[in-house]
Amino acid sequence: MNQENCAVVLETLRKAASQNAEQLKPAEQQLKCWETEKWFYSALLSIFSDHSVEVNVRWLAVLYIKNGIERYWRKTATNAISEDEKKVLRQKMISNFHEPVNQLALQLAVLVSKVARFDCPSEWPELVPTLLQVVRNPDDLPQQRSLLVLHHVTKSLASKRLAGDRRVFQELDSNIFGFILQLWTNQTEAFLNQMANNQNNVGITLEKSYLCLKVLRKLVVHGFKEPMRVPEATMFLTLVFQWMKPMLECRKTLKCINPNLRMICEKYVVLFTKVLHDVLELHPFSYISFIKPSLETAVSLCFTEAGEGLLFERFIVQSLNLIKAIVSCAEYSPSKIPDDVQDPATMEAAQIKMTFFTYATVTEMCRRLVLHYFLLTEEELATWDNDPEGFASDGGGEAWKFCLRQCSEVLFLTIFHEFRETLAPLLLEMIQGIQPAEGSISFQAMLNRDAVYTAVGLAAFDLHDELDFDNWFLHVLIPELKVSEPRYRIVRRRVAWLIGQWVGVKMSPELRPVLYKTLIDSLSPSEDLVVRLTAAGAVKAAVDDFEFNTEQFLPYLESYVSLLYKLLQQVTECDTKISILHV
Repeated sequence: MNQENCAVVLETLRKAASQNAEQLKPAEQQLKCWETEKWFYSALLSIFSDHSVEVNVRWLAVLYIKNGIERYWRKTATNAISEDEKKVLRQKMISNFHEPVNQLALQLAVLVSKVARFDCPSEWPELVPTLLQVVRNPDDLPQQRSLLVLHHVTKSLASKRLAGDRRVFQELDSNIFGFILQLWTNQTEAFLNQMANNQNNVGITLEKSYLCLKVLRKLVVHGFKEPMRVPEATMFLTLVFQWMKPMLECRKTLKCINPNLRMICEKYVVLFTKVLHDVLELHPFSYISFIKPSLETAVSLCFTEAGEGLLFERFIVQSLNLIKAIVSCAEYSPSKIPDDVQDPATMEAAQIKMTFFTYATVTEMCRRLVLHYFLLTEEELATWDNDPEGFASDGGGEAWKFCLRQCSEVLFLTIFHEFRETLAPLLLEMIQGIQPAEGSISFQAMLNRDAVYTAVGLAAFDLHDELDFDNWFLHVLIPELKVSEPRYRIVRRRVAWLIGQWVGVKMSPELRPVLYKTLIDSLSPSEDLVVRLTAAGAVKAAVDDFEFNTEQFLPYLESYVSLLYKLLQQVTECDTKISILHV
């Protein structure tokens, strides 16, 4: 195929992009035949770069180029693209920084990053210098487009793990980090000033600042062996803390003015937390000087009035997970073996943690986790009504990384285990503060009761020696299950779950028959479906327990089989049916 045959390729692409089946199929077959033709991809890139061509045709062209790069760019590939054509393609790719369509600009950036992974820097040494030259362009569009490409290129190169590739990336980092940091600083300050002065052109400034931050994230995490020894890296992380709250305030301002910019602002502050997570995970000792500001910022925003009106769920999840990561970081926990030689850096980190987590701080965090973050939300209660099986399903696995409920529960477990001697009395005090289930109680009291019972269930192992569970089971939990008020399903479901958590931890064998008899009522067809599914899980926990006694269970076996069979017939989701069958 000659390089001049763009017109033929363009016409074929138009047919392939049409809705006419008679034209579409032959056109797709023809394009497939051309995949291994010389200069085919150059023709496609020329068509893609022509802004006068229809967007859907240009979109199809770039998709064919992407597929071709994946299949035929490697030198060892069958029908590999020739070196001459590769040279032309590389040159054309970094000559198009005025793409007006955002989606196509993104596809071009991905395209460049795929080639960069193969060829940069050995075969494509001019890529990064060209990008930096365009980034210096004061015009908004080419600067934004070149930053988009640079982001995808650094992301692609950072993902390479061979020692030689890592050295190349570290060299790249040392050459561009300072420049990108300065550009990010300028763009962020400009955005904050524009917001303070109510200017209208904040969108492009925010986008450029956001792209710079994305580039810096990869550079600081993967480009430095020890970020703490690089003043510019330390300055970058310091600015992350400095600008976190101002960006949250900008997000609050944009909430009612411009939903699209608000969404970018949300991604921006979430990216702040991801930067901190990444550095903590991959460079824990370099992060020691940032333990205190991390804890101060996260705890202040999520556990005090300082965060009121500023927060949103994704940011809260990331912040709580950051606290959890610091508390549970192995490098920050000294050995408990007396004769072990302690690392001075580890001792320093441990001291910073212990200084921060005072009695007042830990107890307030625990109290707020239980009585604020553990409370069932209106959205969750709506899911209970509209999709009971989905609500009852276990959000296990890595849900704690993304979901607020699971995230807050994991943080609670982490700090409770770390500060058990401080928090166990507090939780026992919360239990004692719950009034007996007599008469009608307010809906808020039900939610609070559910939250406290959640905490007791999660902390079962740490409360083993603190709570007389047998007595509590007989005199508090069983009466709770007997309250038949429809709204009280919230508490009945939580009590059934709580019993399942404790049965394998601390329950006298002689109380097992009482347990079996009690849970039969919770499986009754007249009971709420979520309560029944939770009770089925509690039965499974009791049967799976090491101290399970078959003789004790036999009198109730027939009733359980009948009730579980009825439950199995009622549910519709495959996962729910399997969980019941596992009982």
